[in-house]
Amino acid sequence: MKLPGIGLRPLDIAIILIVLALTVVSGFFIYGGNRDSVHLEIEAPEGHWVYGLETDRTVSVSGPLGDTTVVIGGGKAKIVESPCANQTCVAAPAISTKGEWNACLPNEIFIRIAGDDAGSDEGLDAIVY
Repeated sequence: MKLPGIGLRPLDIAIILIVLALTVVSGFFIYGGNRDSVHLEIEAPEGHWVYGLETDRTVSVSGPLGDTTVVIGGGKAKIVESPCANQTCVAAPAISTKGEWNACLPNEIFIRIAGDDAGSDEGLDAIVY
């Protein structure tokens, strides 16, 4: 039995719907992304620290000019206070996505979002400390 005007049988329509559903589900698995894999890295003259974005906290990092305060909350990180003169780092928006960064250059503090994204080809080639 064929549907009038279309020329498709009910089984043909069922197969098309199954293929479309599998395509949508595959898209979620491939492009859904895992927020748990990203983390905040803080670099300063005194060292290098890594923090998860899932726990809210305030971190004070020492630089040549004094302490820079970084707040982690709601899956984002932001420099909220720094002893630098121009305060560009404080005015910058919070960061939350892999590859985003902020820095207080006068105080030599650098923060960035990094993560384990094995399927991504936008990762770094190497990190040298």
